[in-house]
Amino acid sequence: MGELNGDPPCAKENPSVPAQPARSQRRPRPVEGMSGRAPTAQRMIVGEMLRRLRVRAGLKEAQAAKVISFRYASKISRMEGGQHDFKGDEVSALLTAYGAADHECERVRNLAMKANRPSWWDDWSDVSTKYLQTHVSLEEIAQRIRSYEMQQLLGLLQIPDYTRALVRANSPDTEAKAVDRMVEFRAMRQQRFLEASQAHLLCLLDEVTLTRGYGSKECMGKQLDHLMELADHPRITFRLAPLDRLNMPVQVGTTTIFDFADGALSDIVYLERANGGRYIQDPTHVDEHVKGFDRLLLTSLAQPAALRRIRDHRRKL
Repeated sequence: MGELNGDPPCAKENPSVPAQPARSQRRPRPVEGMSGRAPTAQRMIVGEMLRRLRVRAGLKEAQAAKVISFRYASKISRMEGGQHDFKGDEVSALLTAYGAADHECERVRNLAMKANRPSWWDDWSDVSTKYLQTHVSLEEIAQRIRSYEMQQLLGLLQIPDYTRALVRANSPDTEAKAVDRMVEFRAMRQQRFLEASQAHLLCLLDEVTLTRGYGSKECMGKQLDHLMELADHPRITFRLAPLDRLNMPVQVGTTTIFDFADGALSDIVYLERANGGRYIQDPTHVDEHVKGFDRLLLTSLAQPAALRRIRDHRRKL
């Protein structure tokens, strides 16, 4: 893989990348079906910077592909989508073709070097799917995460016993060693989020996840205690979709919305469905799902009432 330092200088005369550049339409994308590596947030940021520079330069993907001897324009699309590591000679050639200014070149190269480095979750690739690797990377850099889960508690909220019971219930043939690895990975993900992330988590709980438990009554009691402890965390806010309220718009389904600071990335929506996860970046589609989430949020219980419901379920156990 080519190094990203010591590359030739770029053009100086072009202006900086505009804060709100023209955007090409982006369709819902199934991560599991992708070839190559799972897109991480760090690579997505570099890819988005390259895309904005290409659009500003007035070049199509096919034209950019010729610059670095790619046979197909789809490779440029995958690079801009964060599915490739960044080779120094290819990045330099694109930056030159796009007429990037020196400060733009330096920023892209520095971020590309960081994006190429191994991530902590690489050690867990035996038990983490591509969509989950992408999800964890987005959690690491988002400034806000809004989440609604219909069938189970959000992974960032689960205690190990709950996670273990959940895996056993849904994948009973999974080997014990793999289950242990899954539990360890989720615990590490939670630890890093609580200690290292700056993101604020707005978690919209569904009351069904409090009544349809996993494990034993003792396990669910500990899990509900953990939720109440997390409610005191300065970066975590709970809302709750109650079972006894009519006409709740829960058809939004399991949805996570990632917001990012400084325009590094546009909002990203993750949808979890039976046929796999999908990440949506097209602004029009993102807006539709955000509106659906907000409709459910407006009809949900605020945190004080949500905590009362959690305590009620805890007492029943």
